[in-house]
Amino acid sequence: MSDSDRDIVVCRCEEITLGEIREWIDRGYDTVNELKRMLRAGMGPCQGRGCQDIIMREISGRRGVPLDQTEPGTVRPPVKPIKTSLLASGGE
Repeated sequence: MSDSDRDIVVCRCEEITLGEIREWIDRGYDTVNELKRMLRAGMGPCQGRGCQDIIMREISGRRGVPLDQTEPGTVRPPVKPIKTSLLASGGE
């Protein structure tokens, strides 16, 4: 991996680079959920909508498994960012 590849930001919300993703996959953390726990990748305001596909492709490529056999991460509500005040007011 070149230095320029290492510095590519995959998760913009949490500022996680491609180098970090690859490093943790090589350590054995090869599911989206494990990478979320270790790096917070996919836990920012976009909830992984910007980076989950890239992370899944990296897992697939580094582990040599087809992309369709790579599990996406667990999605927890709210799927789209909303203001806490909306939840507190009952959505009115």
